[in-house]
Amino acid sequence: MMASPDPVLGANALRSRSHNRQLVLGQVRAAGRIGRADIARASGLSTQAVSNIIADLLEDGMILERGRRPASRGLPPVQYGINPRGGFALGVEIRPDTILAALMDLTGHILFSDRRPLADPGRASVTGTLQAIRSRAIAKTGVDPARVLGAGIVMPGPFGATGIRDSGSELPGWEDTDPRQWFAQALGLPVAVENDANAAAMAERIAGAAQGLDSYAFLYFGTGLGLGVVSQGRLLTGAFGNAGEIGHVPMPGVEGPIPLEDAVSRLSVRRHLARAGIAAESIDDLRRLHDARNPALEAWLAQTARPLSAAVAMIENLFDPETVILGGAMPDSLIEAMIGKLALQDRSVANRPRRAQPRVQRGTCGRMTATQGAAALALNRLFTPSIAAES
Repeated sequence: MMASPDPVLGANALRSRSHNRQLVLGQVRAAGRIGRADIARASGLSTQAVSNIIADLLEDGMILERGRRPASRGLPPVQYGINPRGGFALGVEIRPDTILAALMDLTGHILFSDRRPLADPGRASVTGTLQAIRSRAIAKTGVDPARVLGAGIVMPGPFGATGIRDSGSELPGWEDTDPRQWFAQALGLPVAVENDANAAAMAERIAGAAQGLDSYAFLYFGTGLGLGVVSQGRLLTGAFGNAGEIGHVPMPGVEGPIPLEDAVSRLSVRRHLARAGIAAESIDDLRRLHDARNPALEAWLAQTARPLSAAVAMIENLFDPETVILGGAMPDSLIEAMIGKLALQDRSVANRPRRAQPRVQRGTCGRMTATQGAAALALNRLFTPSIAAES
């Protein structure tokens, strides 16, 4: 799913069979319908090598024949396309109080989705809930369990033992656990793990506001606030997968510096409303309060402008994105209101004439953004070669 600025080519004797299979499958997916000769030209593989891989993919049910392309002479070449039911991926987003999940086919269509409250974010509770969701997904869709080829898990960061603790947005009890190994063993599947903001950023590129963009930033509203940065088609993840923890960066607030997610996040707005005696546990609660122009919510909204404006300016000058996108688990109308209150700074590399994109815009994938991104992470392993050439 993650595009590379340079094409990845197969080398018949120097790349493994697994690498070339991923390469061919990726070519078929990208083209929609394509013939063997076109795959060979695009990949650098021999026509015979492509023919062998195509035969294997047909036998495994990963691709289907999609008719023939008209030709001026000779037999029209057979075209191949992805078989939607050739495989499935489970996408899971784990929040401190909720697990969201989706089962996606090879073309990105969601067959099943679920949301479960999570009383305890510890390993045993999360694992048991996730195993129950997987069983329900298979029962509801009738999917062959053997066709579930992998899972993508997204979690709020930071990962591992760091100096960031007790913010209320991280998952307690996971500091000494490698989540990829843990979930691979619990589910019996290959697992890709990413933080929620990065997964959401990629989901927006596949099916949302960032389609066609190569360099952009995505501010993600989970429980806290995270940042996913895509530069030239690649996620910036950092040395330990913790790049983008912008919620913990102090920004100027009404009464002085304040960590950004203490001023601008679902965690922040829930705490603010609770002090006014208002419980707002869901996105729908927030939407109703915003539609009613609730004074406490309006007061919170007004105080987001200064720290969020400073954060946008920092992102623009650090990463030079085509646009900054806001999205995730917040009502669309509330995100648009936050954008409307921004005071975008003139002293920014983004302040230039004839822009193709607005400096700041709302994402379009909604509350399931990171969950869709999680499934896309698992599908990406099928379609994208990732190993180096053998010596």
